[in-house]
Amino acid sequence: MADSTHYETLEVNPTASQAQIKQAYRRLAKLFHPDSNQETADNEQIIRINAAYEVLSDIKSRQRYDQILRYSSQKSPGDRTERTAAARQYQATRKSGRDIDEQVEEWLRQIYQPVNRVLCRILNSLETQIDKLAADPFDDELLEEFQDYLKACRDDLKLAQNTFRSLPNPPSLARAAAHLYYCLNQVGDGLDELAYFPLNYDESYLHAGQEMFRIAVGLHCEAQESMDC
Repeated sequence: MADSTHYETLEVNPTASQAQIKQAYRRLAKLFHPDSNQETADNEQIIRINAAYEVLSDIKSRQRYDQILRYSSQKSPGDRTERTAAARQYQATRKSGRDIDEQVEEWLRQIYQPVNRVLCRILNSLETQIDKLAADPFDDELLEEFQDYLKACRDDLKLAQNTFRSLPNPPSLARAAAHLYYCLNQVGDGLDELAYFPLNYDESYLHAGQEMFRIAVGLHCEAQESMDC
């Protein structure tokens, strides 16, 4: 077995619920991502975190993993050969049950592609909406149209976020997934800022929202570049 278990990697108790495991994963992914905190950034740790979550987030995979842990704990400290054999058998079972390449293709098809389409649609549409509103920021019809636009973006964003959470990313795509995660969050924060403008006509909210979208564009580009690596 590895020096640390998947539970230790995610800093949770082996009896943790699936919800607690997901919460711990999201907290650690944010902590070690370079765009979130330069002081704690660690791409290798992100890969380990994603690998641990890939196993523990799936109930059947977690049950098999728990069996290996129990088996190992029953052996004497000097019986390394049998523990190593058990670990290898577990890894072989995982790979035979679901090929790594198939995992990548499934994640690209079910997660990356639909989320990427939504992000492109939202990020590429803001400038046009701001230009329309600039014609007369106090016009009721234009404001209503702008609010409808924000609502549509929120609906699309919620759908993209739910899609993103529906399937753990393969460890090999950890960097791209992390950039997508923070891009989605940045878009959400930008929409929150933009939504304040119709309430008080303070243009600083428009500028703040545009800046957050600019950052989101950068994160989106980094996600795409990570996919090409």
